[in-house]
Amino acid sequence: MSDLPPDTPRLQAILAHLDRQIAENDTIGIYLRLQRDAVQKALTKVQHPPQQQRPRGRVKGGGPLPDFALPPTRTGYVVQQKRTPHGPEPAIIHLADCTMIEGTPHRIRADEARAALTDPNIEPCQFCQPDSELGIDLA
Repeated sequence: MSDLPPDTPRLQAILAHLDRQIAENDTIGIYLRLQRDAVQKALTKVQHPPQQQRPRGRVKGGGPLPDFALPPTRTGYVVQQKRTPHGPEPAIIHLADCTMIEGTPHRIRADEARAALTDPNIEPCQFCQPDSELGIDLA
């Protein structure tokens, strides 16, 4: 490096200038690293889309877990349970793509939905009518 001035005021001015340059470039460097990380994350997401996980393990009888894959023409079924200050309300069975579902529903199979709809404390959704989809006449 070239010769630096011997007096304090000029050395302090040079030091202050260098500190500003480092701070500005550090801020730019941090910003650019954040942008680079976001682009890398998006690229990874596009190149390696998440794969759907299938349940693993065994059921009580020792056989493999049943396949919960739904036929392409059906959307599946869910049960919605509501709790209120006065106690639980009757559970409601919906088609899985029903827009009237409130809260966190639980997926169920068609045979479970059919059995549930025979319970007097469980009602079919009046909007999506899963009972009609299942071929059940509750009248």
